[in-house]
This record gives sequence, C-alpha cells and structure tokens, in this order.
Amino acid sequence: MRHTISVLVENKFGVLTRVAGLFSGRGYNIDTLNVGPTQDAGTSRMTIVTRGDDATVEQIVKQLNKLVDVLEVRDFREGEYVDRELVLVKVAVDSKSRAEVMQITDIFRAKIVDVQPKTLTIEITGNESKVEKFLELMKSFGVTELTRSGKIALPRK
Repeated sequence: MRHTISVLVENKFGVLTRVAGLFSGRGYNIDTLNVGPTQDAGTSRMTIVTRGDDATVEQIVKQLNKLVDVLEVRDFREGEYVDRELVLVKVAVDSKSRAEVMQITDIFRAKIVDVQPKTLTIEITGNESKVEKFLELMKSFGVTELTRSGKIALPRK
C-alpha cells in the first residue's frame, strides 16, 4: 500500500541525509521524495511516498519523529490531503501528429513549453491519476525524455 508522508523539518545542513539514511538503513524504499521551503525560511517540507503496510509506516513515522531537526510528521490518509505533481515530457512529433498532441495537451490543460521541429516539450501538473493518463496517451507518439517532480501534498484542514 502506498503512503504519503509529510515531514516538516528545520532548514539545516544534513537533515535530508538523516531522513534518507533512516529509510535506507532499515530497508525501506522511497518511491518519491520532494523537498522545498515553506512560508517560514527556517523550515522545509519533505513529501515522501513509500510503500508498506500500516504497521511498517507507523514504525517509519515513529522513527522520523525521533530525528533531530524534525518538527512534525504526518502520514496522510486518502482524502485528507491535496496533492500535485509536475511533469516535463518531451514527445516526438511530425507534421501529422503535432496537431493531435497539441489537442490532447489542451484537453488535459497542460502547457507546451518548448517547440522544436521534431519534438514538443509539455508541462503537466495534477494528481497522479491525471498525470498517468496523460503519459499513457503520449506513449503512442513516442516519449523521448521525461522528468517528474514527485508528489507534493498539503493537508485539507
């Protein structure tokens, strides 16, 4: 089962290393990890997506809470949070397929951010389901490069 964990940390040297070390040292895998500043310059928010049963994730949360410089840890449950992901994808196009790719991009409210003779680079943001559906459609045209930000999330309340 996939879990989204939000970790509010002090913005200090070595915090990311300690958090990643906790996961690797205990044999837990991180599917995605995103770190960025918050409204307070002294803190950062880590959004970690990992897999495991409830007992495993509960253990991860307890261990995270024990780390120096960790201020708050939340294991989000389904429906308790709003999440988004940013993807940049470069799609192969020719004169015949360019219009169709542009139309699909428009339907998904994505943006074309670079146009080249044989490729389009597209930016799409949304939840995991939206992004996955868009990428599945783009595969038929030929995805030449792809990068994903990983999930970011905030609580609804």
